[in-house]
Amino acid sequence: MSRPLLNRRLILEEPSRVADGAGGFATVWLALGVVWAGFTPGTADERETGSAAIAATAWRITLRAAPFGAASRPKPGQRLREGVRVFRILAVAEADAAGRWLTCHAREEVTP
Repeated sequence: MSRPLLNRRLILEEPSRVADGAGGFATVWLALGVVWAGFTPGTADERETGSAAIAATAWRITLRAAPFGAASRPKPGQRLREGVRVFRILAVAEADAAGRWLTCHAREEVTP
């Protein structure tokens, strides 16, 4: 695998539950750090959910590898943010045999 072009600055975030003051919980997203990534688009689709349509695009996001257990290593359930764009991480795998790069399989959803 040739060296990927990592030209997009993203913020890695993880969810945290906090009390909402009414006996329940709300989810807030905590920033874990900044990563530089390259993007490859995948398939796109649109689906109806109640009264709104949601457009979704699959992405393969490549970034530098980090050891298992490191806070800088993405994992499913986290997300990557680029401004107002949010990419939900579905799966993470090594992109090359040497383990220098990771591929995050992510989904971006937009309500038009």
